[in-house]
Amino acid sequence: MINLIDATGFALAAFVFGSMVFFSVIMAPLIFIKLEAAIAGRFIRQVFPWYYLAVIVSSAVAALLLSFGHLRQAAMMSAIALIGFVARQILMPLINHFGDQAKRGLPKAKARFERLHRTSVVLNFLQIVVALLAVIEISLPR
Repeated sequence: MINLIDATGFALAAFVFGSMVFFSVIMAPLIFIKLEAAIAGRFIRQVFPWYYLAVIVSSAVAALLLSFGHLRQAAMMSAIALIGFVARQILMPLINHFGDQAKRGLPKAKARFERLHRTSVVLNFLQIVVALLAVIEISLPR
């Protein structure tokens, strides 16, 4: 029988996976398809801190709940929260900084922006894969 703590931890892990996929595959592209580039850029800058905050909090709570019976998956969710924290607090401000510099035509800023943005995309993809693996592993019979 599944207990409430396990079920809630599983649900939160599934929420993290689903929300990350939805935002990355549907919302972010739609924002840039449907809005003018300047508006889309400003909008996405407002959305990303909230996106990362949702990922951080949901992953951390999932990790806490899963730590009672699913230590490996708890560690996976903790890693997602940690990467989200680094992305939100360090990577995102750097991306914004070099994006602003690139718009002003400062040398090397565009290359730095692109490298940092690529890094954030790769980290986001890794978070999605780890969340999926955690959900699958929790679902498997012990």
